[in-house]
Amino acid sequence: MPARTGMLSTDQLGDLIDAGEIDTVIVAFTDMQGRLVGKRVAARFFREEVAPHGAECCNYLLAVDVEMNTVAGYSMSSWEKGYGDMAMIPDLATLRLVPWIPGTALVMADLTWLDERPVTPSPREILKAQLGRLADRGLAAFVGTELEFLVFEDSYRDAWRRGYTGLTPASDYNIDYALLASTRMEPLLRDIRLGMDGAGMYCEGVKGECNLGQQEIAFRYDEALVTCDNHSIYKNGAKEIADRHGKSLTFMAKFNEREGNSCHIHISLRSTDGGAVFADESAEHGMSPMFRSFVAGQLAAMRELTLFFAPNINSYKRYVDGSFAPTAVAWGLDNRTCALRVVGHGSGMRVENRVPGGDVNQYLAVSALVAAGLHGIENELELEPLTPGNAYESAAARVPTTLREAADLFEHSALAREAFGDEVVDHYVNNARIEIAAYDAAITDWERVRGFERF
Repeated sequence: MPARTGMLSTDQLGDLIDAGEIDTVIVAFTDMQGRLVGKRVAARFFREEVAPHGAECCNYLLAVDVEMNTVAGYSMSSWEKGYGDMAMIPDLATLRLVPWIPGTALVMADLTWLDERPVTPSPREILKAQLGRLADRGLAAFVGTELEFLVFEDSYRDAWRRGYTGLTPASDYNIDYALLASTRMEPLLRDIRLGMDGAGMYCEGVKGECNLGQQEIAFRYDEALVTCDNHSIYKNGAKEIADRHGKSLTFMAKFNEREGNSCHIHISLRSTDGGAVFADESAEHGMSPMFRSFVAGQLAAMRELTLFFAPNINSYKRYVDGSFAPTAVAWGLDNRTCALRVVGHGSGMRVENRVPGGDVNQYLAVSALVAAGLHGIENELELEPLTPGNAYESAAARVPTTLREAADLFEHSALAREAFGDEVVDHYVNNARIEIAAYDAAITDWERVRGFERF
């Protein structure tokens, strides 16, 4: 891969600290909800103490709901266990500049207990475990995530005060691939693109999407862990940059009844010496036997592992026939009506999973892709015939339609428990159950509008 500008060695960071150009280092990790969390430390303290030894944080950060409320049901963290600490251990290979925050660098961290055991339910740790399974087979995963968002003219604080209602989208009509209306957003979009390039990413470009104010900024594929780290930094940074512009943007899967925000994930495998293992020009559709089994594994495991692709109540509102969001567990060649779209050739041959939305936790989703693919490879699964036409009208099995259904499937999945372990499965099922209970107890605007006067 090309060298990434914006990345820092510890010596380079030290030089910037000595020159007074960096005074703060953010030590961060991605939580269950896909948010970047952590702490800011003084740069010289980072150099002297945090870089060699790590920094502590409360273990409740992997055991709260989206409102940061402490909730029951987690074996790793509770009132009974005293809500103790875990350690953030900087992965110095991720050290980088943060151009949109003055005087700041950032490093991603792995989570361990104070006795140095890894925190198994940590999203980054879950992905590293699956990548380790690939490495044992002499394989490595390369991934690209295509993350969409909606831009609004309102600031985040204004949107909060208005209850996220009556917001003004940054465009007035469908701007899919359109340039004129998207140009109105270009000051913001350009700052995001340049900021991410300056933070060590390889930005490919930006395009308008179908919903009002909807955009997609794409980044070049990379090794799976690198892509997932970058995804978290980009998602958080894009919001921070929008805030500086007095605007807001959302990655939620379905903001309104128009098109949702997707996060299509492209994945391919290579041998650890860089060789393509998915391509075979002499085979049908150019797909190697390994690739065919990999895709077969995706199909076989998709319903059981959907919780890792669609983690929220709102995620399932996106699955609407004819909306470019998939409903059929089917595969096709460059067929956007299928959940799995096979594209590319040679070393670029890959499968795109179209199930995840913009709210996905990318570490968990890629972990599920790897686990499903290994299930197919290890069992030499045969790939079913492709879907050549409209998968929305096919007889294929359907993607789960609710978080409750997906959580039930995940909880009782022998494949999930074998791949991730009981601790991980029980942890994320508990998270889903908490969200379901909160939603079931909520009184919605839909209910008030329909029932206030007329019931």
